[in-house]
Amino acid sequence: MAHTILIVDDDDAVKDSLSEYLTFLSYQVDAVSSAEDALEKLETSLVDVVLTDIMMQGMDGLTLTRIIKEKFDMEVMVMTGYSADYSYEEAVKTGASDFIFKPFRFEELDLRIKRVLREAGLKRERNRLLKEMEQLAITDALTKLFNSRQFFRQIKMEIERNERYRHHLSMLILDIDHFKQYNDTWGHLEGDKVLMAIGRIINDCMRAMDTAYRYGGEEFAVLLPETDLEKACVVGHRIKDCISMAVFEPEPGVNQSITISIGASELTPGEEVTSFIRRTDQALYRSKENGRNCLTYDR
Repeated sequence: MAHTILIVDDDDAVKDSLSEYLTFLSYQVDAVSSAEDALEKLETSLVDVVLTDIMMQGMDGLTLTRIIKEKFDMEVMVMTGYSADYSYEEAVKTGASDFIFKPFRFEELDLRIKRVLREAGLKRERNRLLKEMEQLAITDALTKLFNSRQFFRQIKMEIERNERYRHHLSMLILDIDHFKQYNDTWGHLEGDKVLMAIGRIINDCMRAMDTAYRYGGEEFAVLLPETDLEKACVVGHRIKDCISMAVFEPEPGVNQSITISIGASELTPGEEVTSFIRRTDQALYRSKENGRNCLTYDR
């Protein structure tokens, strides 16, 4: 796919010769005569590189470069015939990817454009990899839910938010009933399939504002911002019922169901993280003591 170059120059001779040469090299080329026209075009056009002169009527090329780097994700190369008036450092400070003095050989310009495009591609790939690494750092690889590290980070943020705005904040902690027995009977690979399925079910049952976490080995947590205890219990019961209806086949011809126990609580004014978690955990243990496959809440 051809890269798109936008030429910005109020000298028609320069603009036309650049357009002709870059088109010959199989770039998609567009050209305008002012920085203002360039900004208008960028609002509706996808461009890989903007090639702009510095000295123009109206807005100059360095100001244009600064605005482009603030508003758009694209590379800018600046060119000038006034070598004594401008420096590479000035251009780079505005965000320019390269700086070239007129007159220049077209072959040199082509090499520089290719370098800028190559470096931009490497930068995008690096940013993509960094985002993936960031996601891996906060995500449980098996269930694709957030991990416990992210849980503790997020619950502190939600409590601080609750203190500022006085919104409700509720939490569910879920534990798979008799999961050790399931693992001992069918093996850890089959147990992992259960964990993955439960992760999917929890995710499907949540609302957009809720976040779910793999809290421990077979424990999960759900944070429900702007949600009182009654509504949190509705979400918890929906998760519990959907999990109990799921059917697993650890070996051909054998169907197994899984149940979970849930503890629920709502943050009280001034309550700290440890107390909030402890109360929810205690409600979970009461669910276990009450025969499992149920939800118990703590007020």
